[in-house]
Amino acid sequence: MSTPHGAAASPFKQPKAVWAVAFACVISFMGIGLVDPILPALAESLHATPSQVSLLFSSYLIVTAVAMLFVGWFSSRFGAKRTLVIGLAVIVVFAALAGTTDSINGIVGFRAGWGLGNALFIATSLAVIVASASGGFAGAIILYETALGLGIAVGPLLGGELGAISWRGPFFGVAVLMALALVATLVFVPSLPKPKRPTSPIAPLKALRHRGLLTMGIMALLYNWGFFTMLGYAPYPMKLSAHQLGLVFTGWGLLVAAFSVFFAPRLQARYGTAPVLYANLLGLGIVMAVIAAGVATPTTVIVAVIVSGAFIGINNTLTTQAVMLVSPVERPVASSAYGFLRFIGGGLAPYVAGKLADATDLSVPFYVGAATFLLAIPVLASGHRLLRQAEQHSGEAAETVEPSLTAVGAAVPTDVPPVIVAVGDHDRADAIVAAAARIARDTGSPLEVVHVQQTAVVEEQAVDVESAGQAKAAVTAHLDRLAAEGVAATGQILSSVGDHAAAGRVLARHAADVHARAVAVGRSPRGPVAQFTDGSFTTALTHTAECTVVLVDAEHTPRRLTKDSLAELRGSAV
Repeated sequence: MSTPHGAAASPFKQPKAVWAVAFACVISFMGIGLVDPILPALAESLHATPSQVSLLFSSYLIVTAVAMLFVGWFSSRFGAKRTLVIGLAVIVVFAALAGTTDSINGIVGFRAGWGLGNALFIATSLAVIVASASGGFAGAIILYETALGLGIAVGPLLGGELGAISWRGPFFGVAVLMALALVATLVFVPSLPKPKRPTSPIAPLKALRHRGLLTMGIMALLYNWGFFTMLGYAPYPMKLSAHQLGLVFTGWGLLVAAFSVFFAPRLQARYGTAPVLYANLLGLGIVMAVIAAGVATPTTVIVAVIVSGAFIGINNTLTTQAVMLVSPVERPVASSAYGFLRFIGGGLAPYVAGKLADATDLSVPFYVGAATFLLAIPVLASGHRLLRQAEQHSGEAAETVEPSLTAVGAAVPTDVPPVIVAVGDHDRADAIVAAAARIARDTGSPLEVVHVQQTAVVEEQAVDVESAGQAKAAVTAHLDRLAAEGVAATGQILSSVGDHAAAGRVLARHAADVHARAVAVGRSPRGPVAQFTDGSFTTALTHTAECTVVLVDAEHTPRRLTKDSLAELRGSAV
């Protein structure tokens, strides 16, 4: 989650390194949807059955799944940039080879190599973007999310256009575009420091011993089973050309992107993670059952597939957040463990669906897919208590780690209610804290500095933008400066996985617990669109807080509060 009050950063004002990786992300996210429009053409041109063609999904996803267990170790040994470059190079080579082969078995084999490159790329791309986004990581994350949405939406369209020329077109198209991304990455992305402590190659498997992570991973496996059954087999009953299939899956991709970025966080904030996921999985089960029942009616299949994009977009966003909420291990390790189970489900589904379709009829795989969506509901319910406690921070479960407040420095020995100031690690933090210190002096209150520790969560990836040590150092620097100025102060680190609004509500509850006189915050630089997508920290804080919320303008010299305002704050003590 990005800091709520970071330096103003337009997503389009980024270093060339960020743009290079973002471009590669667009092409990478095209990868799955790109081949959907050409599945019937592949079957016809290469004289293959749908079950044989479906193996190009299975080989790609199973190799990706297994590789996810080792990419953290690989990246920690060889560095993020080198891992990214190797991943891109592998995709270029195997995508080109897939376009040159004349057999379905050749494509299936080369897609396996493509999956290895994909795992290396997706496991490091978000981390490289965040590390390269000097002076504005929040904007870089918005750019990453934009690249994701663009790739999902445009992939089927490009696949349809190139596939209308030849089934080889999408493979060669990816190879050329990824080659351009590879050159841009080599030229513009700087070498990045390796982690101080290498990741163990068996750490993701060990992490699955934790009940919360295992439960969410199994749920994701079942969800992806249904999801990739639909992707692998829905094109056949539609009976459309490659160009027409591209348009259908572009509509699907637009809904995936829109509901993932814009609507999932709003639904999560209003109803909670688990209730939204229950309803969403039920919706997916119904849509899949409609496809199964109407498999002989192309229009029914087309409409149902497009509608499923809304549910899939919500699920992709909230499942990852649920994993990070209940996982007690480091985020890269949790991402790898979750990705392993997630992609295994996606890889096995097309293979099993093909066997079922060959033995029975085309409706049976879709009915099985509907059943896996519904089965995911009781699996999620088995971990409901852990997820709810993580969201509410009840402290009753040993495995919950988010959201949390960690004290920094000694408590100030006073019975006077404090003034709280919320900041992130950015260039305006000192000015915001200074303004809040003035309010604290004017009201005769101690000051509590709350630093929002920054975590980015996008799709299945989660990256800590700053370590716990860096966050503690930032708070300590504020406290040292305040102590030199004679201001009594203490500090807290607020770590929260989820939307900005969730962090605002956590801070409001904390302010109520300590009977704060006021909470001071800076102006949000993220703009109305970004605030709509994941909620506004300040709005949620204002609506939830029982005390006064003061908006501090760090760009102007703080002025003294009026006598009436001071009297109001002094009188707010409980």
